[in-house]
Amino acid sequence: MKTIATLGPEQSQSWQAAIHYDNTAAIQTYPHVGALLTAFDAHEADYAVLPVYNTREGEKKQYFRFFDQIKTGFWVDNVILRSNLSLGVFAEGDRIGDLGLLIGRREVFHQSEEFIEDRLPGISEMSVRDIAAAIAEIRALNRARGTAVIDAAETLTSHGLHIIEREVAPHNRTRYAVLGHRLATVTGYDATALITEPLDDRVGILVDILSEFSRRGINIVDMRTENDIKTQKLRIYLEAEGHIRNDNMASAIEHIEARVIQQRGAIRLLGSFPRVDMRTKYIKSFGFIGTGSMSTWFARRLESEGYEVLLSGRTTTLRPEEMIARVDVVVICVPISVTSATIRQYGPLVAGGKALVLLAGESEETIKTALAVTDNDVEVMLVHNLWGPQAATMKDKNAIVVRTSRSGMFCSEFEAFLYKHGADIFHDTPSQHDLLMGIGQKLPTMISVALAMTLNDNGITSDDIASHCTLTSLYPILAMARVHSQNPRTYAEIMSTAGDSRKIVTDFARNLDRVIRMADEASISGLCLLMDQNAEHLSEHFLRARMDQAKAVDEVLGRMI
Repeated sequence: MKTIATLGPEQSQSWQAAIHYDNTAAIQTYPHVGALLTAFDAHEADYAVLPVYNTREGEKKQYFRFFDQIKTGFWVDNVILRSNLSLGVFAEGDRIGDLGLLIGRREVFHQSEEFIEDRLPGISEMSVRDIAAAIAEIRALNRARGTAVIDAAETLTSHGLHIIEREVAPHNRTRYAVLGHRLATVTGYDATALITEPLDDRVGILVDILSEFSRRGINIVDMRTENDIKTQKLRIYLEAEGHIRNDNMASAIEHIEARVIQQRGAIRLLGSFPRVDMRTKYIKSFGFIGTGSMSTWFARRLESEGYEVLLSGRTTTLRPEEMIARVDVVVICVPISVTSATIRQYGPLVAGGKALVLLAGESEETIKTALAVTDNDVEVMLVHNLWGPQAATMKDKNAIVVRTSRSGMFCSEFEAFLYKHGADIFHDTPSQHDLLMGIGQKLPTMISVALAMTLNDNGITSDDIASHCTLTSLYPILAMARVHSQNPRTYAEIMSTAGDSRKIVTDFARNLDRVIRMADEASISGLCLLMDQNAEHLSEHFLRARMDQAKAVDEVLGRMI
């Protein structure tokens, strides 16, 4: 039987990676990397599996050093293990605010650092090596109340814990190197890992090394550098596309040693293996409910990434009920006024293990509805894209992402899709999103509509506007024209949204009435005081930066009036 050495204990992430590589092998666990590699070098195991890179931690600190401990063997394969880290509690009624002690493994704390700092600031942490033993001890000591564990969701549920937050470390994947005693054979889609010995200082040595690969058309997949601990000389790790047995690769290495480094044996082969992509896709298909221009805009871009995309709606022969059963992720993209009703109609049809993504402009009520009508194993996330279907790309455009306690790996992959295409992603809570969109969309739209009505009431024509506008007064005129030159239904939907955005409009109306009354009373000093208070709240930095922007815009607008 094949034997695999890895880091223990059983059920650890490394143990799971070894099982993933070969679930028929006998797994031998070791307490640390040194013991593991010693056993592998002594041929006590056919293979060794150990972590080399994590998407949230970066490379493991022993990345360079553990290769120095390997006397024989090669890097022959890889395992990419997704870590679905979740937060579990012992007591079913416990919530985040009740927690006083957090238990987890050291590497899990590192991977979840952002979540812990944001959601659990000041909590006591207890780092353990064996999660199963720690859970048993907590129960034996009757310390379950107020205690939580961060680990893989499967581990938490297998030990009877209640999960209260899923995917606490999105985009969390670990790459494991598989070491074997013989060089892997050529597959035609390979990569080769190399590491240099400590190198003497030489101007341009790194650039010259890379040039030898690039001029031969060899793509560098990964590169890392570190100063050797003993000598403080530079060491370089390279991973390049192609197998060491390819003539092109062998020629590059030979030339680098002889001409660039000028030292035979300066480059050590770690191994060649089938090429690995850390950007593993878990989603195969998306299905849209809604066939409007925004749905088709997203559909085209998802198809360009290799996903299958289905569109369904009132005008398609494919009905939503049929489409939902065929896809991994259901996307609802319909007018704001019917979003909640659409969720109530189709949300219950989404099976557990799938995801529901809401492309919507109203958050709080929409998410509440989705969480209420869908299965507890359905992922839920809202995305509000702040651009229309006329946009050529999403690069440098704002995307508001509202994650929920049920946002998991499918939601993270959709968010990664937005990131890859250049969107500026901002994470909001539901109430925060709705409040800020009152400023960003609802209030400006209402002002634009009211301004156009005022022009009509007073018989002011477009010619009058052009002849009497200042640069400052032109800004609201342009916004008014933009609103009234596009689909009125879109803007009517924005104005009619519920949630905290209504508070923004109500507060604005109250403050406008106050300003009008002060102006009617000719309260010059009072109005000046108000503006000084406003400027203090906005901050000098904000005003200076926005004024610089305004001056740049003025140069363009000044030629138009």
